[in-house]
Amino acid sequence: MKLSLSVAVGNYDRTRALVDGHVQIDGVQPAIMMLSPEEMFFRAFRHADFDITELSLASYAVSLANGANKYVALPIFLSRAFRHSSIYVTRASGIQTPEQMRGKRIGIAEYQLTANVWARALLEDDFGVSPSEITWARGGMDAPVRPEKLHLDLPSDVKVEAVKAGDTLNQLMKDGKIDGFIGPRAPKCFFEEDSKIVRLFDDSVTVGLDYYGRTGIFPIMHVLGVRKTLLEQQPFLAQALIKAFDEAKNIAEAELADTSATKVTMPFVEDHLDRIKGIMGTNFWSYGLDDANRNTLQTFLDHHHRQGLSSRALAVDELFPVNAVEAYSL
Repeated sequence: MKLSLSVAVGNYDRTRALVDGHVQIDGVQPAIMMLSPEEMFFRAFRHADFDITELSLASYAVSLANGANKYVALPIFLSRAFRHSSIYVTRASGIQTPEQMRGKRIGIAEYQLTANVWARALLEDDFGVSPSEITWARGGMDAPVRPEKLHLDLPSDVKVEAVKAGDTLNQLMKDGKIDGFIGPRAPKCFFEEDSKIVRLFDDSVTVGLDYYGRTGIFPIMHVLGVRKTLLEQQPFLAQALIKAFDEAKNIAEAELADTSATKVTMPFVEDHLDRIKGIMGTNFWSYGLDDANRNTLQTFLDHHHRQGLSSRALAVDELFPVNAVEAYSL
């Protein structure tokens, strides 16, 4: 008899074959929910609502370092993104270079979001701007209140201020009361006609690929997590999930490369795919712990600790169970 388990993931091409049943998880009858990251992560880290769920890498590292993790991660990287495109500034702020963010007031939905860790890391590594040189205004993007999912004990030199009751980051940007915003979702005011909000980096593709060329890092955002008690009782799930999610990703990659009919509502997608393969290799979205992923994860964990999010320095091998990184071969 198969295990009936709840599974929460985002709506991606790389998960679609699992959702439509084309790919099966060995020994599992999944009840799959496609949810937004905000809903998944809040429900997972506040209430452990799901048996298997996509997780924020940053939130997972916070809970793991504190010994409070209710989930165990697998090296299935459901979301990856270069975060140069996630830094927005107001025209009125006068910010034209990353160095000019020093002394400014920048909005964030949550300090510990994975996208924000990566954005602060690139600001520090490439431009010498440390998190303590910016005042962070925390609040909801479109709703007045958004609490941190997890308790944080940040360094004393990091200034995080809650916005006033009733204020939203979107409106504060429009009113010029904050100088910018960092986050995985663009603020709504960025898309308005005659918007006074711009991305810090005009050509985020060029700067992102330059970053990759120098570091070999394709930033990891999300991992897959299994309820800790469940994995202890059913250790076969680690390899069963890795096998299924890897197969689903392979199907998505094959469909994306099929030029008989464009699979994405975007012109020149095939040309862009060829360009990326030429720069990043054919296995650019890899799962598992190859050297590139180890380097990416260790870089993230180092910054996560330096930014005061993890109570102790974590090593990559602490993130995943042994049976998730060892597999049979023929």
